[in-house]
Amino acid sequence: MILVCGEALIDLFVETGRPNPERGGLPALAVAGGSPFNLAIGIRRLGADSTFLAGLSADAFGRMLADRLAAEGVDLAFAKQSPRPTPLAIVSTGADGHPAYSFHAESCAHADLGVADLPAALPDAVRAIAMGSFSLVAEPVGTAYAALAAREARRRVISLDPNLRLGLIPDLARWHARFDDLAAHADIVKLSDEDLRAAYGPGADEAAIVRRWLAAGIALVVVTAGPDGARAYHGDETITVPGRKVAVIDTVGAGDTFHAALLARLDRDGRLSRDALLGLDADALRDILSEAVAAASVTCTRLGADLPTRDDLLPALS
Repeated sequence: MILVCGEALIDLFVETGRPNPERGGLPALAVAGGSPFNLAIGIRRLGADSTFLAGLSADAFGRMLADRLAAEGVDLAFAKQSPRPTPLAIVSTGADGHPAYSFHAESCAHADLGVADLPAALPDAVRAIAMGSFSLVAEPVGTAYAALAAREARRRVISLDPNLRLGLIPDLARWHARFDDLAAHADIVKLSDEDLRAAYGPGADEAAIVRRWLAAGIALVVVTAGPDGARAYHGDETITVPGRKVAVIDTVGAGDTFHAALLARLDRDGRLSRDALLGLDADALRDILSEAVAAASVTCTRLGADLPTRDDLLPALS
């Protein structure tokens, strides 16, 4: 089982090009979302067990999120019901299918989880903890997740996905302090090349940053590069796999799909432990990355974060 930590929210897709005069505004579609929310569902769809540790609102949107997680088979034993509202992300997509976001997340349910709300002990079935996105710097939840990572480090695999949205990070120095603290306990860091540029600037030296992480004890760093595929850094090796040409509808959820596929495949192969990660050889890692790229490409052919099942993915692997 993989414990996923982070926000669940509502993505409100607004079609800015088609006003709706009958309703006095623009057409919109409310969709359950949030990077960690998508990850928990994606892990389940790809055949591994997941459980969700986060604050979920008691409002109508929060009930919608909880019902969706439960319907997908995500365990909610560690979720906290909160009286705060559900956070909202307003999403519009450009001609290239790339999403732009604006967020309404101040004092919302995702942040309403403190150290006292952490489970006193995790069941042995939990082999990994995945965390990321803007909940890492919200309070008190960010401090709670940092405490969990410190407590469980080297006992279970810890995987980080920053999914960095600068519009939600008023103090980048504070984000760096929190991420560096978490990275000290992590075994996997998965991030996009956009995350890297947002965090470290457009001229960031990827290789130097990754070497620093590996030297600090991270076993595997994976950088996704959209249509250009992905590259993994492991020990002294760099493994690169190409992207896949698909008819892109949008890229919402592609990074979450990649992360879900990475963790689900490691779980399926019995490699979701620190020793197994350190022992990965180049061929195995290349195969794992190729599967994750294929999974992400399937999501790009769908509207919104509609992550593939294992059955959906198999044709893309043949």
